[in-house]
Amino acid sequence: MTETNFTIFHFAIIFMLTLEIKIQLSDESEFVVDRSKRGLIHVPKDLSLKTTVLDISQNNISEIRTSDMLSLSKLKILIISHNRIQHLDISVFIFNKELEYLDLSNNKLKEISCHPTVNLKHLDLSFNAFDALPICKEFGAMSQLEFLGLSATQLQKSSMLPIAHLHINKVLLILGDLYGEKEDPESLQKLNTESLHVVFPTRKEFSFILDVSASTAVNLELSNIKCVLNDSGCYFLNVLSKLQNNSRLSNLTLNNIEANWYSFITMLQLVWHTSVEYFSISNVKLQGQLYVSNFDNSATSLKALSIRQVVSYTFSFQQGYIYRIFSNMNIQNLTVSGTHMLHMVCPSQMSPFLHLDFSNNLLTDTVFDNCGTLARLETLSLQMNQFKKLVNIAQMTKEMKSLQQLDVSQNSLSYDESEGYCSWTISLLSLNMSSNRLTDSLFSCLPSRVRVLDLHNNRITRIPEDVTSLEALQELNVAFNSLAHLPGCGTFGSLSVLIIDYNSISNPSAHFFQSCQKIMSLNAGHNPFQCTCELREFIQSVGRVSSGVVEGWPDSYQCDYPGSHKGTLLKDFHVSPLSCNTALLIVTIGVTGLVSAVILTVLCMYLDLPWYLRMVCQWTQTRHRARNIPLDKLQRTLQFHAFISYSEHDSAWVKNELLPNLEKEDIRICLHERNFVPGKSIVENIINCIEKSYKSIFVLSPNFVQSEWCHYELYFAHHNLFHEGSDNLILVLLEPIPKYSIPSTYHKLKNLMAQRTYLDWPKEKSKHALFWANLRASICIKLMEQAKE
Repeated sequence: MTETNFTIFHFAIIFMLTLEIKIQLSDESEFVVDRSKRGLIHVPKDLSLKTTVLDISQNNISEIRTSDMLSLSKLKILIISHNRIQHLDISVFIFNKELEYLDLSNNKLKEISCHPTVNLKHLDLSFNAFDALPICKEFGAMSQLEFLGLSATQLQKSSMLPIAHLHINKVLLILGDLYGEKEDPESLQKLNTESLHVVFPTRKEFSFILDVSASTAVNLELSNIKCVLNDSGCYFLNVLSKLQNNSRLSNLTLNNIEANWYSFITMLQLVWHTSVEYFSISNVKLQGQLYVSNFDNSATSLKALSIRQVVSYTFSFQQGYIYRIFSNMNIQNLTVSGTHMLHMVCPSQMSPFLHLDFSNNLLTDTVFDNCGTLARLETLSLQMNQFKKLVNIAQMTKEMKSLQQLDVSQNSLSYDESEGYCSWTISLLSLNMSSNRLTDSLFSCLPSRVRVLDLHNNRITRIPEDVTSLEALQELNVAFNSLAHLPGCGTFGSLSVLIIDYNSISNPSAHFFQSCQKIMSLNAGHNPFQCTCELREFIQSVGRVSSGVVEGWPDSYQCDYPGSHKGTLLKDFHVSPLSCNTALLIVTIGVTGLVSAVILTVLCMYLDLPWYLRMVCQWTQTRHRARNIPLDKLQRTLQFHAFISYSEHDSAWVKNELLPNLEKEDIRICLHERNFVPGKSIVENIINCIEKSYKSIFVLSPNFVQSEWCHYELYFAHHNLFHEGSDNLILVLLEPIPKYSIPSTYHKLKNLMAQRTYLDWPKEKSKHALFWANLRASICIKLMEQAKE
C-alpha cells in the first residue's frame, strides 16, 4: 500500500474514532459547529459562546493562539486535523477547562510547548513531523486519557516514563521514514495500554527490531510490513517470534503486508503457538515460490483466523498445499475472502470448524463434495463466487449435519426441475440466495425446515400456491423481483416478516392480514400501485393493523396509476364507497328510480303534469316557428290592443259592458269567437291571438276557474309575459273568487292573484266611469310607450 493510500486508510480510522466520541458526548445541549474544508487560515472569530463541538479540519490554519480559544469555555471537542500547524503551545487551552477531545493529527508539528493543561480523554498528535516522541511530563496529569496518538522518527525508552503510570485504552504510534537510525528496541516496555497500533515506515528497506511484545497490550495492530529477505531471513519474523513472551496478547491484526509465500506461511505458524485468539490479516501482496513443508496445527490458542484481500504475483505454485493447510486448521472460525481462491478441499479428519467464510473468491460447484468431516459446521458463507447449479449447493450441504446458516448470494445460481431433487441438510434454518438467477421453480428446491429465506434480486414472478415444504418459514425476503401479487400465508403458516418491496404489485390483496395472522413486519413499498376501488380495501386493512407493522408507511407507498393520482400517497387516496360497491350502487339507483316514479305519479295525479307537458310541447313548437321571424316584422304583425279571455257564462258582461266601453275609444279587441282562424287548432289560435295583442285581459269569476280553455289562455299569456319581458297581463275581477274554489291545477292563477294588482268590477254604477277610465288609461299608456318605441 502506498503512503497516500495508507493516509486515507488511517484518516478513515480517525474519522470513526471522532464520530464515536461525538456520539458519546452528544445530547440536546450540544452546540456543534462544522467549519471544515472552508479554506480558513485562522480560527474563526464569530463562534458562539455555547460551542461545544468545533470541527475546523482540512483548512489552511498555521497557528492557534490563546485569543482564539479564550471565549470557548464550553468547548468539549476540537478537531484541527489536516492543517498546517507547525508549533503548538498547550497553554492556549488553559481556559478550556471542559475540553476532552483534541485532534491535531496530519499537521506539520515539529515541537510542542508543555504547560499545565486540561485533563483530556482523547489526544491525537499522529502523522506529524516530530523527531522524538512529543510526550511532556505534564501529560502524566491526564488521568482520564483514553486515546493517545503519537508520531516520531526516534524512540527512546525514557520518552515513555511521564505516562508509564497511566492506563491508556489505545495508543496509536506512527513511525516516520527515518525511524531505525537511533531506535531503542525496548522503547515500548514502559507503555501501559490495552490496545497498541504501530504504523511502520512505508519505505521498503527496514529492519524490524522494535520489541512489541514488551507492551501490556491485549490488542496489537501492526501496519506497513515489508518483509524483505536477507541472509538472516525476514526481519519481521523476529518480531512475531517474540510475541510468545506476551501471554496477555489476545487479538493480533496485520495490515498492508508485502512478503513472499514462505514468509507468509511462517507468519501463520509463528502466531499459531502464541496466546493470540483472534488473528486478522488484510491487504497482502505475495510473491516468490511456495515450498512445501509441514504445518503444525497442534497446540494453539487461536479461535478465529481472518485473511482478506490477498494478491499473489506468483501464478504457478502448489495450491493444494495451501488448501490443505487451511482445511485442516483446528480452529472454530476461518475467513478467507478476496483472495481469488479457486478451490477448497475437505478436512482430512473431523474438523472443529463452526464458521467458514469463503466469500468474494472464485469457488465453483465442485467444492466440499460429500464433506462428512464438516459435520460440526454451523455457518457457511460462499457469497460472491462462481456457483451455478442450486442442486449442487443442496447436495454439498447434505453431510453438514449441523449447518444452520448458508449464504450463497451474488453468484450465478439457477434451478430447473429437470435437474432432479434437491437434497438439503435437515438442520438448515437460514438461507440467503439473493442476487442470483433463480426463477419460480426454486420453490420446489428449498430446505423443509428453513426459517429465514432471502431471495431478493432474482427473477421470481410468482410464488406457487402449492408450496407445502415451508411451514416453518418465519422471514421471507423477495424484494427486487417481478412479483405481481401479494402472497397469502396459506402455505406459510409461521410467517412473521415479509419483505416484498420493489416488485410489480399493483393491487395487493385486502385479505393479506387475515391470511397472515402472525405477521409482525410487512415491507411492500415502492411498488406500482393502481389506485382503484380494489386498492381501497387494502388501504383500510393497513389502517386496522398495529402501528409499525407496515414498514415504510406511508412515504414508500404511492400511486403509480392512473396518471391523475401518480405520486399520491396511498393514505391520501380516497374514493367514495358508492362507486366501489356494485350492490350498493344498484340499490341506490333502484331507490332513486322508485322515488322518481312516486314523485312523477304524484305530479300526474294532483298537479295535472300531463296537461303541462302538452302545453309546453305546443308552446315550444309555436315558439320554434316564431324564432325565424325578425323582431321588426313581429312588431308589424301586432293587430290588437288587447286579447279578452272570459268564460261563456260571463259573455253578456263582456259584450254589453267591456266591448262598448273600450272600442268606442278606438281600442281594438281580439275575441275568440270572431278572430280565431278556422282550420287551426284551438291552442294555436290562442297563442297567435296573444302574440298579436299588446295586452291580455282576463275576466275573472267563479265561472272562469271552471273553464278549461280559460286555463289554457292564462297559461300561454303567463308564458308570453316571461318571454316578452313586459307587463302584458290585466286581471279584472268580475266576481269574488273564494280561494278554496280554485282547483289545484290553477296554481298559476293563485300566484298571479297573490302577486299582481287586479281591477275590481264595482257593483255601484257611480263607480263604473272611474273603472273604465283606469282600464283605458292602462292600455293607452302602454300603447303610447309602445308607439314611441
